[in-house]
Amino acid sequence: MSESRGRKTIFITGAGSGIGRATALHFAQRGWYCGLYDVNAAGLAETAAHMPVDSFCTGTFDVRDRHGWSNAVSQFGDATGGRMHVLFNNAGIGKHGWYEDIDQDSADLVVDVNLKGVMNGVYAALPLLETTPGARIINTSSTAGLIGAPKLAVYTATKFAVRGLSEALDVEFSRKNIRVIALCPWFVDTPILDMVETQGSNSRERPAMKGIEIYPVEMAAARTWDAVHGDDVIVKVGKAAERAHFMSRFLPKFLAKQMRKSVLIDPN
Repeated sequence: MSESRGRKTIFITGAGSGIGRATALHFAQRGWYCGLYDVNAAGLAETAAHMPVDSFCTGTFDVRDRHGWSNAVSQFGDATGGRMHVLFNNAGIGKHGWYEDIDQDSADLVVDVNLKGVMNGVYAALPLLETTPGARIINTSSTAGLIGAPKLAVYTATKFAVRGLSEALDVEFSRKNIRVIALCPWFVDTPILDMVETQGSNSRERPAMKGIEIYPVEMAAARTWDAVHGDDVIVKVGKAAERAHFMSRFLPKFLAKQMRKSVLIDPN
């Protein structure tokens, strides 16, 4: 395990693929020291293989596991001299389909990973964040945390909750000099779109993506960098996310009508 040696530090969950991996590379290339964590050991190894030498530490754990969080944060603190400039709560899963077709165990898993996993991370990392001047927490929400997405009802519920948690904690933690930001991507080209059961990893799924804008994962990494260095509490990824947020605020009835129309013509 390498050490940070005075560099700025970021702890990343979901670092074995997608936004987590792209963010790790983006920050490491700019001189940051990264903690890479995921439930998927093979994915972590692939991420690590692309990282600059001595720019990271790594570990495998499930964000639902509070003991796993404690061990990972302790390891990270040992490597960084007790500092954590950024906690990037990025790990997440999805389950696509009509609400009545999603079994309750699968729904529980989405809630446990996407919401409780984020809460576990904040609790575990707070001691290091409190002792690091200007620390930030970036929680991955979604455009589904800005508008209700049909056939993603439980996922949407978790992402609304992550956005609300972020907004509330940004106010609460101002007394600790810690900012909290919700990252809200539109569809980004990551494995979560595939929604296929993968052994050794959290389940993922892909809805019908025909005609839907999909943005490169590097855009999400760049916007995470913006979230760390900017002032916005909600940081959108992609112009489609910007449009959705605008419509949810200023044209909610029109948006609801369009979404109902899309459901009525959905043959599946």
